[in-house]
Amino acid sequence: MSLEDTTPSIAEECAPDTRSRILATADAYFREIGYQKTTVADIARTLKMSPANVYRFFESKKAINEAVLERLIGESEAVILGIADRPGLDATARLAAAIEALHRDCTRRCETFPRLHEMIEAAMAESWDVCRHHVARITAGFERIIRDGVARGEFEAADPAEAAACIHVAIARYTHPLLVGCATLQPVPPMAAMTAFLLRSLAPRRPPS
Repeated sequence: MSLEDTTPSIAEECAPDTRSRILATADAYFREIGYQKTTVADIARTLKMSPANVYRFFESKKAINEAVLERLIGESEAVILGIADRPGLDATARLAAAIEALHRDCTRRCETFPRLHEMIEAAMAESWDVCRHHVARITAGFERIIRDGVARGEFEAADPAEAAACIHVAIARYTHPLLVGCATLQPVPPMAAMTAFLLRSLAPRRPPS
């Protein structure tokens, strides 16, 4: 069954819902044949619209690409921010859980939706604005956890924002779309070992005996 057979006409629907269905259709095509092979004509035909009508809602194909990506990575951001505010866990457990969640999400997408992952790789390589904003929001989630850990005496960091940025860079090998799954010339420590190492860097220093 093709995408054309499963998507109803939306020509008469309200604008917000039309935008949402355009993005859902584009997402389905991106997963099936890849974002580069998908055309606005494909999306319009599936939705029983004209390409000109699609351009009423998105000024270009690139705008559709970025909107699909923003929805996708927004799911990851929501998970991280949810962990940052999760009750009942100390800062150490929340930071470890956030790192694990990022790694799991990136790895799952790479393995399960390789064509969709290609778009994320391209977006990162080309520094799409949506990616820069995503990095900033994830780093802000880390910062929120670290600030809380400092306030509770669990972490020691003179500049929580800088510490969060360092953590984000340090885990890139496990969470960056361009690096996850890539062959490497040197052994890569298990992510659990890297996480433990980074958590030790935030532990309060003991006074010399």
